[in-house]
Amino acid sequence: MRAQTLPAAAGWRWIVAGLAIFRRNPLTFSMLVVTYWFTVIFLNVLPLIGAVAASLVIPGLSVGLMQAARNLERSQPIGLQTLYGGLKENTRTLIGLGALYLCCTLGILGASTLADGGDLLRYMLASSRAERAAVEDADFLLPSLVVMIMLVPLLMAYWFAPVLAAWHRLPIGKSLFFSFVACWINWRPFLAYSIGLLLFAGVVPGILLGLLLILFPGAASLIAGLVMVPIALIIAPVIFASFYASYRDIFGISEIV
Repeated sequence: MRAQTLPAAAGWRWIVAGLAIFRRNPLTFSMLVVTYWFTVIFLNVLPLIGAVAASLVIPGLSVGLMQAARNLERSQPIGLQTLYGGLKENTRTLIGLGALYLCCTLGILGASTLADGGDLLRYMLASSRAERAAVEDADFLLPSLVVMIMLVPLLMAYWFAPVLAAWHRLPIGKSLFFSFVACWINWRPFLAYSIGLLLFAGVVPGILLGLLLILFPGAASLIAGLVMVPIALIIAPVIFASFYASYRDIFGISEIV
């Protein structure tokens, strides 16, 4: 297992590559992303075990979307079996990654209580408007900053971990380690990638929406539905495909065994 160190410009190319992959079959790829969302949402609404179940399957579903991107790049077909097929690759390790990520996330949110006495944690875990209203006037700036700082190394460890576990059959520890190292030595392209995502997924759609609202001030709700939803169905698949592009460039393409 060896990660390549890439120049900063590689981060911009991942977004371009993601767009090129998406354009090969935009309708089906968007459908898979929507199915991914609905699967996670459906599991989350289940009582008691819903949130835990969703966390356990997210790594496998993410591998399914990565596989879909790889299939498209190779001009191979994709479908629902591609998305859910990711759950079958080194299943025990993927479930373990999901469980560990959930525990780490809850631990980070718990650590934020040192900064605000638990207001942010109570807001995040609130199950009703009344519970949120009780703490929504609190100052979340410091605890949010603490959470963001602590989330960075966690996201680095998990960025490639699911696909390394599924496609390279690495155990939990090694998949997290190699993912973290790959992100660490490629901080420059990941910085460029983050800036590119901010422009692609935030600034450009925001400018477009703002211009439309200026031109049609009385149709805000209609514009939001007719414009932003289709944009989201383009942006999200492109982002998922760019995840695959980052793996492909850093680790190379490895066949599933």
